[in-house]
Amino acid sequence: MNRVLVVEDHPLYRTALVSLVSGMEGWEVAGAYGDAEAALADDSPADVVLLDLGLPGMDGLAAIGALRARRPDCAVLVLTMNEEPAILTAAIRAGAHGYLVKGAEPEDIERALRGVARGQAVFGEQVAAALLTQASRRAPEAGMTSFPQLTAREVEVLDLVTAGRTNTEIAEALFVTPKTARNHVSAVLSKLGVASRAEAAARGREAGLGRG
Repeated sequence: MNRVLVVEDHPLYRTALVSLVSGMEGWEVAGAYGDAEAALADDSPADVVLLDLGLPGMDGLAAIGALRARRPDCAVLVLTMNEEPAILTAAIRAGAHGYLVKGAEPEDIERALRGVARGQAVFGEQVAAALLTQASRRAPEAGMTSFPQLTAREVEVLDLVTAGRTNTEIAEALFVTPKTARNHVSAVLSKLGVASRAEAAARGREAGLGRG
């Protein structure tokens, strides 16, 4: 029998989650609380904590770390309204095993609960999309270290040049005019001290750019 500790401050949503877990074969609710402090005071056995991040008192991110410290063998599945990649990353670093955005279908929540209980990392579709977006930005961020003379926007331009994009495509990707895109490319070439886009692209590839 798998036991779930539900931590959700909204009474109606908490009741719905309790009902969902209670209806899952082989699962039961270990406890249901509206704040992290009450959940931390509960010593009953649990296999998964289903946790909202927008809690009163101790916030959800702090609660993840506290719950993991108190229950090292217990998985934490976040269920929240927050889709910000930075919050997602912070939750994972704090020790969350899964992350779903509220609005997920009941079957998705059930699947996620079963997944984290088996030791899997589980992310909803919206969260997975945010992860992919964040991953696509890593190359330009790395370029800031390789090319400190370039601005963040110029690193983005160099990344696109390295990927073989034309000025028109760069303008579309960055939502700027073609003239602005041309000016950015010229600035990049000048600051890198190269005479052509091909040379700039070669420098970009050396720094790991152009893979998006």
